[in-house]
Amino acid sequence: MSQALSEARKYEEEAESTVDGAERPGVHFSPRIGWLNDPNGFSFYNGEYHLFYQYHPYSTYWGPMHWGHAVSKDLLQWRHLPVAIAPDSDYDRAGCFSGSALTLPDGRHLLLYTGVRKEETAHGTKDIQTQCVAIGDGIDYEKYAGNPVAEEGSLPEGASRYDFRDPKIWRKADGSYCFVAGNATADGDGQVLLYRSEDAMQWELVKVLVANHMRFGMMWECPDFFVLDGKGVLLASPTEMIAGEEYHSGNGTLCLIGSYDEETDTFEEESDQAIDYGIDFYAPQTLLAPDGRRIMIGWMQNWDTCNVRQTPLPWFGQMSIPRELSIQNGRLYQRPVRELAALHGAEVKYENVVFSGEKKLDGIEGRKVDIELSLRPGSGQELYRKFVLRVAQDDVHHTDIHFMPYDSVVEVDREASGSRRAILHRRSAHVRSERGSVKLRVILDSFSVEIFVNDGEHVLSLTIYTDMSADGISFYADGLAAMDIVKHDIQM
Repeated sequence: MSQALSEARKYEEEAESTVDGAERPGVHFSPRIGWLNDPNGFSFYNGEYHLFYQYHPYSTYWGPMHWGHAVSKDLLQWRHLPVAIAPDSDYDRAGCFSGSALTLPDGRHLLLYTGVRKEETAHGTKDIQTQCVAIGDGIDYEKYAGNPVAEEGSLPEGASRYDFRDPKIWRKADGSYCFVAGNATADGDGQVLLYRSEDAMQWELVKVLVANHMRFGMMWECPDFFVLDGKGVLLASPTEMIAGEEYHSGNGTLCLIGSYDEETDTFEEESDQAIDYGIDFYAPQTLLAPDGRRIMIGWMQNWDTCNVRQTPLPWFGQMSIPRELSIQNGRLYQRPVRELAALHGAEVKYENVVFSGEKKLDGIEGRKVDIELSLRPGSGQELYRKFVLRVAQDDVHHTDIHFMPYDSVVEVDREASGSRRAILHRRSAHVRSERGSVKLRVILDSFSVEIFVNDGEHVLSLTIYTDMSADGISFYADGLAAMDIVKHDIQM
C-alpha cells in the first residue's frame, strides 16, 4: 500500500468520528468525510452493490481525486469502506478520475479509471489524461504494472489528449471487453470513443461511436452505453450547453436512444432527451443488477453552485436515489428502486381531496418522506389555473413544486429555501397531461427533493439546505383541484 493511500485511509477513519449521523441524508448516499462528486465503479460484486466516487477526503472542496468506496445490499443503506485508490503514481499523480468496474472471470474486481498527470506546455500547465486499471478483492486494489492501458497513441487523428476521460466498461457476449470514453476534438467538440480488448488490459480503438457535431454543448463527460428494452442507449453529461426547449444552459445531461448492431458496433440515433430536468443532477452511471434491472445513480449537484454552502457540514455532495430505467414510447423512464418500499413507515392516505386556495392535511409532513400524488380538476372539465406542493416549510422557508395545467409545465422553485446567494433557483419541464391530470412522486430526504412525473417520464432533482426543523407540507390550488395522496415516512 502506498503512503498516499495509507494516509488517506487513516485520515478518513479518524475524521469520520466528527460527523453526526443525524446531519446526513437518509437514502441519498453522502461521503464518509470531505468532498464527493461523480459516481464511479457502480457495480455488483461478491453479493453486494459497490459504489465508488470521486473523493477528496481532506476538505469539503474539490481537490486531488481519490476513489471513495461503499457497499450496500439494497442500494439505499450504505456501509463505508476504506478509500480504494489514491493519486500515488506518475500517471495519476494529479488525480484518479472517473471510471467504472466489472467482475473478471477469475473473480477479481477490476477498476478502470482516468489517471491525470500535469505537463508544462507553451500555453501553461495541461492535464494529460490516460486510462488505467486497478484490480482487487472488493476492499484492497493494486494498480496494474502496465498502466496506462490507453493513452495518446491510441486516439483518433485530431483528438485531444487533454480531454480523454471517464471510461465505462462492459463485457460482450463473445467474452471480449469494451469501454466508451469521453473525448474532444481539436476545436473542443465532444465525441464518444469505443475501445475493445480481449483481456481488459490491452486496449485498441475501434471507432468514434458518436460525434456531437456541435449539437449538445461541447465536451461530453461520463458516457455510459448499454442496450435496454431492445434499444441502444447512450448517456452523457455535456459541458457548456445552451438552453433550449429540452435542455438548460451549463453542464447538462443527455440521453440518446437508437438502434445498435453489436456485430458492427454501429449506433444509429433515433431520439434525444435530457435525463434530469431539475437543478442538481450530473454524471450518472448505470449497472446491470443480478435480476436484470438497469439501475442508474447520479451526482446530485450542480457544478455552478457547489461552492455555495448554507451550513458548515464536514461532508459535501450526495448521490441521487438509485433509479430503475426503462424505454417506453421512445423515451427514457426512471423510477426509484423498488427496494425503497421496504423502508416505508406508516401510511397516511387521502382520497378525492377537493379544494381551492391553501390546504394542509393532518399527518402529511416531514423531511424524510415518499409522497405519491394524483392531481386532476375538481369540477368537471374546468381546469384549475395552478397547483403548488410546498415542502420543507416553516413560517419563513419553503421549496415549491408548481404545476401549470394550461401549459403542462412542472416547475421547481427553491428561492425561499434559505439561500442567501443569487444562484439558480428555478427550472421546469414540459410534461404530458390530459385535462389537468398529472401524477407526481416526490422523495424528500433532508437536503434534497426529487420529483418523478407520470411514473418517471420526467424527473426533476434539486438540493436544499433548509434547517431540518422546517418540515411542513402544504398544498395550494388557484381554482378547484382534486387530489389523491399517499405519504410514507422513510425509516432507516
